[in-house]
Amino acid sequence: MGNLILDIRNYSCGYGSKFSLDNISIELSEGCFAGIIGPNGAGKTTLFRGLTNELSAKSGDIKINGINLKSLRYKEKAKLIAVVSQTIEQAKIKVKDYVLMGRLPYQSRFSFLETNEDYEIAEKYMKLTNVWRLKEKMMNEISGGEQQLAGIARALTQEPKLLLLDEPTAHLDITHQVQVLNLIQELNKKLKLTVLMNIHDLNLAGEYCDYIIMMKNGKIHTQGSPQEVLDYKNIEEVYNTVVVTKTNPVSKKPAVFLVSGQTLNNSK
Repeated sequence: MGNLILDIRNYSCGYGSKFSLDNISIELSEGCFAGIIGPNGAGKTTLFRGLTNELSAKSGDIKINGINLKSLRYKEKAKLIAVVSQTIEQAKIKVKDYVLMGRLPYQSRFSFLETNEDYEIAEKYMKLTNVWRLKEKMMNEISGGEQQLAGIARALTQEPKLLLLDEPTAHLDITHQVQVLNLIQELNKKLKLTVLMNIHDLNLAGEYCDYIIMMKNGKIHTQGSPQEVLDYKNIEEVYNTVVVTKTNPVSKKPAVFLVSGQTLNNSK
């Protein structure tokens, strides 16, 4: 096992008596590309809110690169964790200025100007994410897929150890879904960046992730490789839906096929 980037031990958090995560434990090493799956209400978003300190822990600990999350101030935390939301701000701001905002955690208390290093780092990640060509355009003038790429570029300028992606393909067509996930996969390998992604699409999770955490009712149902997790029995237990799982003949990753109610009735 490589350097442990994310270490969650016996962690619980939630919204009072309404909903809570219960006894969550996850370990992700440097360079892991992990996905969190589960039906609505499983606890995926709650876990992300715990990871970003929006929710306080009831019990257990979260460590990022060996440092307890509780001990970190905002700027220190932002140097370790970067978050890309599923909806990117459509602000009247140039793409280059939006991406540069990722350098805010590195500015000193009395400094309000970016340094040459900040510009160089922002340029580097704009080029890596293919948004350098859009640098002079306004964020509210570019497409949803391009906004998502700009959001990833801004997150990368924080130079984090852990990149959190909240449904990065939720509002994208299949072309842009593949474009975004291909990019994340490339960055994951090239930068040895540890990635944790909330995602609904089981086939995208199976194809791109090398580790999957399946949740149900605030608990981890199972976790492991895509082949271990995306088994039809696990999926049917968690989603209460009949599926068929096969192996993609090219990637050798699991593929999930839905079966309609009418087809099931006709097969009886």
